[in-house]
Amino acid sequence: MVGDDPYNPYKSSNYYPYYNYYNSYYRPRPRAHYRPGYGTGYHQNGLPDLVPDPYYIQIATYVQRMPMYNLRCSAEENCLASSATYANDYDTRVLLRFPQRVKNQGTSDFLPSKPRYAWEWHSCHNHFHSMDEFSLYQLLDYQSQAQVAEGHKASFCLEDTSCDPGYYRRFACTSHTQGLSPGCYDTYNADIDCQWIDITDVSPGKYILKVTVNPRQQVPESNFNNNVVRCDVQYTGTAAHVSGCSMTS
Repeated sequence: MVGDDPYNPYKSSNYYPYYNYYNSYYRPRPRAHYRPGYGTGYHQNGLPDLVPDPYYIQIATYVQRMPMYNLRCSAEENCLASSATYANDYDTRVLLRFPQRVKNQGTSDFLPSKPRYAWEWHSCHNHFHSMDEFSLYQLLDYQSQAQVAEGHKASFCLEDTSCDPGYYRRFACTSHTQGLSPGCYDTYNADIDCQWIDITDVSPGKYILKVTVNPRQQVPESNFNNNVVRCDVQYTGTAAHVSGCSMTS
């Protein structure tokens, strides 16, 4: 009978106007066979391959000075040098800001190294961070290659910010699924929190900015030789001139 059709949105009810309301967008759809577990190998054939964009870093790196009262949230996430621990609200920190764009040019999703229940909620940013070490930022001495600024391990949420033609975004920070799809980019602009190295205690000179994605190789990839970008940085004390950004192993 038509009146008993559970998918009939016009079916009347005497006690609730939205009784048996059926939204066609959420109609039942066939789903692929579920395989338990988390991590890259459980979802698609092949492996992901993360590649940072060296030119994206080179064209938009700059120095910014900010008071500590604007950096308390970042300090909680260990994005500042240890000398900021006892800084006053009106003390100024010097930040080397730079953007980052990472592409998954592999054949499988890049998925967080931690399962969903282990993600950390960051109230300052109002989203979950699904990896403790997605990127590692370091400033090295040009001659000795020794670390001169306290780099930090950037933990992020993973999402498809944009994709190449023919590919579609499937992951977002605001959803319960995070990752980076093949053919898509995860982009971090230079003006977001923790997208920097604290160079307050660094003297003017020539340095190397080193950016490494998936630094501990916690998520398997088809190629780990393209995960590092190195840039020459000439720091004058007031500005930074970045050149020669290239991908290294």
